[in-house]
Amino acid sequence: MSTLQLGVLVSGNGSNLQAILDAIADSRLDAAVRLVVSNVPDVRALERAERAGVPSLTLCHREFSSRELYEQRLADVLDEAGVEWVALAGFMRILTSTFLRRFPDRVVNIHPALLPAFAGAHAQLQALNYGVKVAGCTVHFVDEGVDSGPIIAQRTVPVFDDDDEASLSGRILTEEHRAYVEVLQWIAEGRIHLAGGSEGSRARVVRQPP
Repeated sequence: MSTLQLGVLVSGNGSNLQAILDAIADSRLDAAVRLVVSNVPDVRALERAERAGVPSLTLCHREFSSRELYEQRLADVLDEAGVEWVALAGFMRILTSTFLRRFPDRVVNIHPALLPAFAGAHAQLQALNYGVKVAGCTVHFVDEGVDSGPIIAQRTVPVFDDDDEASLSGRILTEEHRAYVEVLQWIAEGRIHLAGGSEGSRARVVRQPP
């Protein structure tokens, strides 16, 4: 097992980043956050990184003339920081092959729904509007689609009759923090592998026992 050299991409509050930092501090996660990058200035996630003594920077996508140039620079700064794996923690940008080919099968994301249901924004509200009785979160590899990469792990929560978007989101977020740290530790232990799909089927994740 080796220490996971992480880069974390954020756009907002950064509670999943905090869960990662706390797990590292508590020796529950064999990782080092080498760099936190936000595409939005002055967000709380950057404050969390500063408090933890983790290098961070703002790389605003609006300052680049194209998505390709932005993603090239984003990959460059992560490479320069010694990042080997990238964790998206509320990063509100869809990444393309320009970035993903620089970190092949080494970009992961957490989504507040049981994929493939309710991909995209406002997943918790989508679940409530559909009337589901069970919701949850999914940790998955990132591909060029919207929340469409191979699923690594999922956790469930009940949906109550009096739930609104805020209450359901809070319940899911608690499980997000647990699931993300768990999956990153599996990666650090070398237990997560992608198995190539046969013709007509997609790749799937295989988790080896400890």
